Amino acid sequence: MENQLNKEQSPYLKQHKDNPVKWLAWNKESLQKAKDEKKPIFLSVGYASCHWCHVMAHESFENNETAKIMNEKFVNIKVDREERPDLDFIFQKSLSILTGAQGGWPLSMFLDENAVPFTGGTYFPPRELQGRPSFNSVLENVSKVYQENRDKILNQADQMKMVFRELNKKNAVLKQDLEPYVEKIINYTDEINGGFKGAPKFPQFYIFDTILHFYSKTNNKKYLDVVEKLLLSLSSKGIYDHLEGGISRYTVDEKWIVPHFEKMLYDNIQYVNLLNNYLSNKENNYLKQKLIQTIKFINSEFIIKNNLLGSAYDADSDGVEGKYYVWKYQELKDILGNDLENFKKKYQISEKGNFEGSNILIENLNPDISKESEIIEIEQKLLEIRKKRNKPFFDDKSQTDLNAFWVYTNLYSSIILNDKTLFDKSIKNFENLNLIYQNKLFHCYNDNKQIDVFLEDYVYFSLLLLSNYEFTKKQSSLEKSIKLMDEAWINFFNSNEGILQKNKVQSNDLFVEPIDLNDNNIPNGNSVYLLICNKLNNIAPESKWKERMDILSKSFHSHINSNFAQMFSYIKILDICEDNITVTINSKNTDTIEKIRKQVIKKFMDKASIIYKEDNSEDYFIVCKKQTCSPKLKNLEELENYFINL
Repeated sequence: MENQLNKEQSPYLKQHKDNPVKWLAWNKESLQKAKDEKKPIFLSVGYASCHWCHVMAHESFENNETAKIMNEKFVNIKVDREERPDLDFIFQKSLSILTGAQGGWPLSMFLDENAVPFTGGTYFPPRELQGRPSFNSVLENVSKVYQENRDKILNQADQMKMVFRELNKKNAVLKQDLEPYVEKIINYTDEINGGFKGAPKFPQFYIFDTILHFYSKTNNKKYLDVVEKLLLSLSSKGIYDHLEGGISRYTVDEKWIVPHFEKMLYDNIQYVNLLNNYLSNKENNYLKQKLIQTIKFINSEFIIKNNLLGSAYDADSDGVEGKYYVWKYQELKDILGNDLENFKKKYQISEKGNFEGSNILIENLNPDISKESEIIEIEQKLLEIRKKRNKPFFDDKSQTDLNAFWVYTNLYSSIILNDKTLFDKSIKNFENLNLIYQNKLFHCYNDNKQIDVFLEDYVYFSLLLLSNYEFTKKQSSLEKSIKLMDEAWINFFNSNEGILQKNKVQSNDLFVEPIDLNDNNIPNGNSVYLLICNKLNNIAPESKWKERMDILSKSFHSHINSNFAQMFSYIKILDICEDNITVTINSKNTDTIEKIRKQVIKKFMDKASIIYKEDNSEDYFIVCKKQTCSPKLKNLEELENYFINL
């Protein structure tokens, strides 16, 4: 059987279709082949914009000698982690269990013929390097060990499954104070550079979003300060694309200067969302402009067919990491001439550069804005020149959860920015998504080769539907959200664990059930499901919502003690459920509703449930928190005054 990846839709898998390795996709036939031939599986997991995935591909998978060893001694399976997030989660966790090593991409796992992992790693070099063995020697050694110890390795499967069960073991805590976790995590933040101490440095937005939630709840300024420090650092340093907008995935240094240049949709959604939440608490024109620029960038440069969004831009162009984004000093001098000095008033530019002899654009600590209009013209000029370069590869795979999350975030941004054009565009994008998914949900690819749906696809689309109801009073959106939430419970709820698992319970093709409690690329689907249950329990009360909330809340509390740093979205949402803020709007006056709705969303968005009533006797608004309600508030001024003390 030859390389089968030319039959696949994934841009990442297609990048490997011409490798001499006889790659197979993950499916029943591939897994059966390993059983029939009694061969171990080499599983390679990555994604299209992954720099080190490209490196290992060029060094090893395109090498005929390496391919010969792989083809003779293994069944070789290639997986796009964005197509199969459940599989990626299980095997990343397996690597940690088996070797104690931190995971990452490319993920290189060795599985027995029953698809149970027994060893693995991430990137392996073609020759021994800094203590890392060569990939060929790893292949030979693993094959030898498997042949000599096959029965023993096969018999280890039960032990591996038991370890996973132990990982999901609950403690006796059923409820606890949540703010102490926020206090605890702040001790690890970088007071100078923002974010967390050390390098490489990832933004980890879901943690800072929760910290900001507790600022809005307590007015404790130190919570606001750490979020502000992160946003100002991100938005002024090399991780941010100053010419076009958007952020890269992480930086290799602790000062946010040298990024790993890939741009992921999920990072930029959360960057925009955190900016929204920050600006709902505090005015900041500088960050507002970054928000506007990034929204414009995503809404223009990530668009694919059917008006959906793709997934990511690669770090490389012309085979060189960061080439599209950086500038040689002489190049800037030739382009700008005398304007270079004006450009230096805003950006740190030098002949030596800050990245391999080139300049990543970094804003000065105290930029001189006296020539702001001239600098804007220079930025536009450089952007037009940059656009003539060869662009990094774009992964145009559209994912349901991320598309729904983006439209949800844009709706919020339209209120924060008071931008009716963005609001109208977001509603159109919602209607487009609703049309695409009118018959059924799927994870990616809007054609006859769809990838099946995962938990996050259900919950983020349900959240968008419910938010559309809260924004527009559209009853059909509320009804569809309820329908999807019921379907998600049937398909994903694992009754043994009291948790929603990542893939459908009835069609799991992994050696264990993927019980994923962690916030990873985006806040975990379990926590979002709880948020929606809380809203529906207020808006369309039925006993099932409260029952599901009780089950999930108890499960979450029983895990947070041992895993709090990876469960910060849960901390926020459990607190939201505890406070249970509702705003009941009773009015026939469309203009009044519009003003009130905007004010409520700007202050609360996900933190409150908006309930519409139609009592013709009078116009009023009632705000409740923890079953304690305001009197009938008759106008926007009364509502805002009440918010101040809430």
